[in-house]
Amino acid sequence: MKTSMKSAVALFFALPSLALASNWKVDDSHSSAGFSVRHMMVSNVTGSFNVKSGTVNLDDKDITKSKVEAVLDAATVNTGNAKRDAHLKAPDFFDTAKFPEITFKSTKVQKAGQGKLKVTGDLTMHGVTKPVVLDVTGPSKESKDPWGNTRTGVTATTKLNRKDFGLAYNQALETGGVAVGEEVTVNLDLSLVKQADAGAPAATDKK
Repeated sequence: MKTSMKSAVALFFALPSLALASNWKVDDSHSSAGFSVRHMMVSNVTGSFNVKSGTVNLDDKDITKSKVEAVLDAATVNTGNAKRDAHLKAPDFFDTAKFPEITFKSTKVQKAGQGKLKVTGDLTMHGVTKPVVLDVTGPSKESKDPWGNTRTGVTATTKLNRKDFGLAYNQALETGGVAVGEEVTVNLDLSLVKQADAGAPAATDKK
């Protein structure tokens, strides 16, 4: 009887700590993944990918224990020019028929000031996995949408060298330099929807 009572008391005090972890799903229809790269040494070309899926496990007691995973649809690359987009999907660049997804899985989360984080993780693109560090702002203050969902948001940016991922295609220019820069700036803007606890009714996920 004493053992049962001790177990019950231990469970009672453990419940609040369990509730401090929350699971969130990336709302793909209200999230974006953009990039920018130097073109012809004179201007920047911008583009985007569709966010296919993503999950965030937030540890509200110790945010450094949080985890992030995200998947982008490489075949949706869009720079506003159909001919250029077709080339980007081809083997010279992303080779989307062979490598249809770009994935990120966090390995470390660090505080970087008020409302700022540095999230280190493994980025897999074009069949190559390399560590990258995302400079993250957020999560933002939680809010309720008209359908009862709890939402928050984060923005993130990083810079990477496309050649590190096997995207080495280029053309030399007669005036010097190359047609496509090697450094790529990546920007993520993610809307997150809180997931209901097990056994609790979920709110309708409206688009």
